[in-house]
Amino acid sequence: MAKNLLLEYSEELATKCELLCKSIRGNANTVFQLRKSSSSVFANISEAQYPQSLADMLSKFKIARKECVETESWLKLLYNTRVIDEQTFKSHRNLCGRIQRMLTSSCITIEKKIDNK
Repeated sequence: MAKNLLLEYSEELATKCELLCKSIRGNANTVFQLRKSSSSVFANISEAQYPQSLADMLSKFKIARKECVETESWLKLLYNTRVIDEQTFKSHRNLCGRIQRMLTSSCITIEKKIDNK
């Protein structure tokens, strides 16, 4: 169940960021990087649904977590440069935080399973 919820949240983040990118007039590179990192969160979590091994799943989740942190950084830059408002920033940041916590918890669980083999 948690993996499905994680997948849903990551899809929501990628979708919200894509729609945000279409609606703002920020620095082209910043907008591109936000698109890229947020879609990578979703893509890696999607790929992790069908892993080759626990180590593969762990790797995908760790990459997704790093990309989620990056997404949050680009959102912060857009907020700091007044391209997006505080409510938009906080809404997206909170979703990033939720995904990061779920990924961290999942990584800990997977690492324990790998160690017990």
